[in-house]
Amino acid sequence: MKNTVLTFRQAKRNKEKLAMLTAYDYSMAKLMDQAGINGILVGDSLGMVMLGYQDTLRVTMQDMIHHSKAASRGVESALLVTDMPFMSYQTSVYDAVVNAGILVREGRAHAVKLEGGEEVAPQIRAIVQASIPVMGHIGLTPQSVNAFGGYKVQGRDEEAARKLLHAAKAVEEAGAFAVVLECVPEKLAELITKSLSIPTIGIGAGRECDGQVLVYQDMLALFSGFTPKFVKRYADAGGMMREAFAAYKDEVGRGIFPGPEHAFTMDDGVIEKLY
Repeated sequence: MKNTVLTFRQAKRNKEKLAMLTAYDYSMAKLMDQAGINGILVGDSLGMVMLGYQDTLRVTMQDMIHHSKAASRGVESALLVTDMPFMSYQTSVYDAVVNAGILVREGRAHAVKLEGGEEVAPQIRAIVQASIPVMGHIGLTPQSVNAFGGYKVQGRDEEAARKLLHAAKAVEEAGAFAVVLECVPEKLAELITKSLSIPTIGIGAGRECDGQVLVYQDMLALFSGFTPKFVKRYADAGGMMREAFAAYKDEVGRGIFPGPEHAFTMDDGVIEKLY
């Protein structure tokens, strides 16, 4: 079944959990789509996991268009959501609508995601009025990492928790079809989830959200460094890949690869005439 903004809402009503993963290219998006993943997020996390940046702030619209377009070619049934990068929507409502439209027209996104609560409600409302679905994102919003002073859990005290609850309601009232809750205490995420009619998609927000999203490089152990607490590693693909690369290097060095079975043949009489 094709996943759409309507099926996401229906899933919440039916208490069916939604599974989302990030993807940034055709091959990975196709594998996820074939596995039945509900939503594929072309996240601005690509700045860190694909381009090697220290944060998401350097990611451009051209980066997002390029990777979204690539991922879209592998998608048949999943809902493709593409992040609006830093400063593509904060500057004005006009910029937000124009850039959202570009991500749909050129990046072939089905929906866009942007970070923030009340402060971006006008942008969300205008994008939705332009017939482009919007997914919100509150809690730890990586584009605001400098303002937060680092990657920290959000909403632990009463004032911060109330602010997040209000932010979630503002995003819903502005017309978002879903909202990501990132690095939010589980009990607060549960309260927000129960307070909204739209699905909540958790990442580091506990078990009571309507769905979950993970960066695929994290869940496949493609990074050997820091692993966030909220990540479960489903396979050590990184370890398997390193072993395969090392085995390939060893066999090339010892002349084992390529073997006869990997070579093409020709008539001996033809080659003899060349000597």
